[in-house]
Amino acid sequence: MEERVVVVDDDAIILKNANRVLSEAGFKVTCLKSGRLLLDYVVKNTIDMLLLDIKMPELDGFETMKLLRKWENENGKKQTPVIFFTANDDCESETAGLSLGAMDFIRKPFIAEVLTLRVSHLLELIRLQNDLHAEVERKTKEVEGLSLHVVHTLADAIDAKDAYTKGHSGRVAEYSKEIARRAGFPIAYQEEIYMMGLLHDVGKIGVPDAVINKPGKLTDEEFEKIKTHPGRGAKILENIEEMPQLAIGARWHHERFDGRGYPDGLAGLDIPEEARIIAVADAYDAMTSNRSYRGLIPQDVVKQELEKGSGTQFDPRFAAIMLEIIKEDVDYKLHEH
Repeated sequence: MEERVVVVDDDAIILKNANRVLSEAGFKVTCLKSGRLLLDYVVKNTIDMLLLDIKMPELDGFETMKLLRKWENENGKKQTPVIFFTANDDCESETAGLSLGAMDFIRKPFIAEVLTLRVSHLLELIRLQNDLHAEVERKTKEVEGLSLHVVHTLADAIDAKDAYTKGHSGRVAEYSKEIARRAGFPIAYQEEIYMMGLLHDVGKIGVPDAVINKPGKLTDEEFEKIKTHPGRGAKILENIEEMPQLAIGARWHHERFDGRGYPDGLAGLDIPEEARIIAVADAYDAMTSNRSYRGLIPQDVVKQELEKGSGTQFDPRFAAIMLEIIKEDVDYKLHEH
């Protein structure tokens, strides 16, 4: 595919010569006489390389480039590579142009071979950068996919300890991510909280199965054993150097907004935000899952419990979002299946 080069200069002779030289070198060339025409042109056309004169009437090259960058940022467009044409031989112009992000300068009047080589070399450099970026992205996705697979496997192993909570960690992760999405958090944060949700109960690995699967009421001693799982989980996850924040959900998802939770008795906004979100998701899934001593709780009762716990057990903001989700779930599909 021909690479698209746009030349902007108020000098008709420069435009004519640049058009001839670059067209003969195999580029698709568009010539424009002003910065204003360029700003109109980019709205409907893509450019692989822009050659921009500095000294032009009305809008000079620097002003044109600033407006171009502003438009690109506002519209989520990639930055167009820019080479400035200049008749000046001063360092000040070069410094100003480079600080705006220009890739190079070409002196006017230009030598045909120099113009062709500069444009060709810079386009080749951009191609190599794009290829490298694409390869890094592909490898990153591969690693992330593998990591997520490992985390899912670990979450399934945790859930398998409890005969009554199959899929619990996955559901808590999904609910947490949805609460974060509705709260307006960015996608990267939503993905992070999803991982935290998957691993929030990892500390249960160190709790005896007999205690986890006991059908009746736990003794004080047994409950103390259950209460060790947030601390155990945090210790396990703190060792993952690449994502130390994973430990947040594990350690503090049993804290209460009124400060009466465990293991640290944190209250209100002292409880990390991610843990406050996971606490709501975790409680919701606990109520909407079957247990040895009861079936899943009716939806209206779940709603009442969340309303009652708002501001005491739960952060009111995230409890309100969960209540919104319940309201939309008219057929009561969000529960253990």
